[in-house]
Amino acid sequence: MTRFVARREQLRAATTQAVEKLKQDLKSAGGAASGNFSALKAKVSADADALKANVSQWKKEVDAKRAEHRVDELEQEAAAAIDYAISSVEQAKLAAIDAVIGRLDAIAARRA
Repeated sequence: MTRFVARREQLRAATTQAVEKLKQDLKSAGGAASGNFSALKAKVSADADALKANVSQWKKEVDAKRAEHRVDELEQEAAAAIDYAISSVEQAKLAAIDAVIGRLDAIAARRA
């Protein structure tokens, strides 16, 4: 999938570059054209603005997805840390009970 995302970015960059080149060509043609030329120039400018807006929106969506993925990872890490802490507490309880039983066995052995 990342191959497709990279290809889409290449295509967007190429499209943006082509639109910018067209805008430059239109600027250099200057006032030599008629009113139709001005309309074409406005259309190219509007298309370039729309492309930039689409790219901006896509980047926001990608950033949001990355943030959600990172939060999912952090939640999983937190859950694992909590499970580890609970396991450690249970092991500590077992060790304390083993110590008490060991102490009682030592006292009983001394009395015998």
